[in-house]
Amino acid sequence: MGYKHIIFDVDGTLLDTERCVLNSLQETIRVLQHREVEFSDLLFALGIPGEVTLKKLGVEDTTAGNKVWNSLFKKHFGSVKLFDGIVPLLDALKEKGYKLGIITSKNPVEFANDFEPFGITHYFDTIICVTDAPRPKPSPDPMLAYLAKTGIDKHEAIYIGDSPYDMYCAQSAGVDFGLAVWGCRAKEPIDADYYFDMPEDIKRL
Repeated sequence: MGYKHIIFDVDGTLLDTERCVLNSLQETIRVLQHREVEFSDLLFALGIPGEVTLKKLGVEDTTAGNKVWNSLFKKHFGSVKLFDGIVPLLDALKEKGYKLGIITSKNPVEFANDFEPFGITHYFDTIICVTDAPRPKPSPDPMLAYLAKTGIDKHEAIYIGDSPYDMYCAQSAGVDFGLAVWGCRAKEPIDADYYFDMPEDIKRL
């Protein structure tokens, strides 16, 4: 294994944002398109960039639509929380000397608004947002950007996320993938190198 860097996704891995994402997206479509969409038809949105989601839902001006969504996200932000066990995990990993990173589909403004309020940004040495790579997850580009920025070999990193987009991003770049089962809705289609039921399981690597 020989990992030096442990890289995390944000939504569904570090932060429990599902309820906030789906409620605000449902309301966004109500505002922009005057129609109701069931939660079950919005689950695809978990883990991909906002503008990609809106395009798939038929929103033509995705930049303006994303501004509406971000505004409504703030309205529902009170339901977002860190998953139990994340802070003790990060403390333990830093104590063991690992470099910690983030690869997220959020843009820098979304990352600042949605992640930084939880006070754990200081744990992470390298952060790759969606704007730091030519193409978003599931493309390998964000992972390749991380490897280039840190100068490490692909075998020295493991990426931990909750979705197929995370899996494809890691594996297409030749990086091992660990599934955050605690935040994953559909475990079966995901072929991970490791399956972590709870954050504390990562400490056993």
